[in-house]
Amino acid sequence: MADRAFLDWPFFDDSHRRLADDLEAWCGAELGDGHDEEDVDEICRDLVRRLGEDGWLRYCVPGEYGGVSDSLDVRSLALIRETLARHSGLADFAFAMQGLGSGAITLFGTEAQKRNYLPAVARGEKIAAFALTEPVSGSDVAAMETSAEEADGGYVVSGAKTYISNGGIADFYILFARTGEAPGAKGLSAFIVDADTPGLDASERIRVIAPHPLATLRFEGMKLPAGALLGERGKGFAQAMATLDVFRTTVGAAALGFARRALDEATRRALTRRLGEGTLADNPITQSKLAEMVLDVETSALLVYRAAWLRDVKGQRNSREAALAKLHATDSAQAVIDKAVQMFGGLGVTHGVPVESLYREIRALRIYEGASEVQKVVIARAHLESYRT
Repeated sequence: MADRAFLDWPFFDDSHRRLADDLEAWCGAELGDGHDEEDVDEICRDLVRRLGEDGWLRYCVPGEYGGVSDSLDVRSLALIRETLARHSGLADFAFAMQGLGSGAITLFGTEAQKRNYLPAVARGEKIAAFALTEPVSGSDVAAMETSAEEADGGYVVSGAKTYISNGGIADFYILFARTGEAPGAKGLSAFIVDADTPGLDASERIRVIAPHPLATLRFEGMKLPAGALLGERGKGFAQAMATLDVFRTTVGAAALGFARRALDEATRRALTRRLGEGTLADNPITQSKLAEMVLDVETSALLVYRAAWLRDVKGQRNSREAALAKLHATDSAQAVIDKAVQMFGGLGVTHGVPVESLYREIRALRIYEGASEVQKVVIARAHLESYRT
C-alpha cells in the first residue's frame, strides 16, 4: 500500500484528507488495476461520465458553476491526479483534461460562456480539450501559425493543431490562433470551438506509446461567431500561460502517483522474490535502489504540494515553484519507474505488467504542458531575476 503519511503535512486541511480517503475508496471499487487499452476512446468517455456522476469533476470548476470550492483549489486537483494516476493512467488523463480543457473558461470566460460549458464539464456531460500545439510550434508558442481572421462579424480560422489530447472525442476545444495584433506571442487570441463546427476535421488520430485519445486538428475556412472569442483579443498567450500555471503543478502530482505505484510494486517484488537463501529485499543493492526511490518520491511530494499551497493559501503566482515541481517530479518518476522495471527483470518489460505500463505512461509527462527543458529556463530566469532585484 502506497505511503499516505504525507496527508498529515501542514499543506493540507481536513477537507483534503477526507477527499483523499474518499477517492482512494472510489478508485479501489471502480478502477480495478487500470491500464486497459482495448478501446481508449470509449474508455475515456466512460471515465469522464463516471467521474462526473460521482462528483469528482466538480473539483475542476468553481462553486458557482457546480464546483466544490469557490475557486479552483490546486491542492485538491493535485491530490486527485496523484491518486487517480496511482490506480489508472487513463483515469488521471480523463480527469486532467476536464480541468485543463475548461480552465481558460474559468479564468477568462464571460458569464454566458461559463454557464454554457462549466456545469456540463463538472457533470461529465461535455468533454473538454486544449488546442495549443502545432506541427511547427511545440514549446515555441510564439511561432504559432494557425490564423483567425475577422470576417462577416466573426472569424475564419485556417491551420492545424497536433498532439491534442481528447482530439476526436472532445465536445469542445479551447483553440489558440494568431489574430495579428502584434508579432510573436502578443498577436494570439483564444476561442471556444464546438466539435461539430463546420470546417473542423479531427479525423487524423495519433497513436503513442501509452494509448490516449490524441488527434491532429485541421481547420479549413472554419467560421466562428464573435462570441467564440475567449477573453481579450491579443491576450491568448497570457491566457494559455495562466491556465498552465494552474495545472502544471498537477502534472507533477500525476508523475508522483505513477512513482508511488512503481515504488509500491517494487517493494512487494523485493519482499517476495527469492534470491539465494533470502529475498531481493535482503540484498544491499536492492536496498540502495529502494532508498533512492523513496528519496525521489518524498522530494517530489514536497515540491508538488508546496507549489499548490503557495497558490491556494498564499495567493502567490507560483510559476517558479510549479516549474520546480513538474521538472523534478516527472524526471524523478522516470528514474523510479526504471528502477522498478529493472527489479522485475524480464517480467518488468512484459506487456500489461503494472511497471511496464507505468514505464510507457510516464514518458509523455516530461514533454507536455512544458517540456523539462522549458521548466529549466523558467527556473533559471526566476533565479537570476531574484539576484538582479
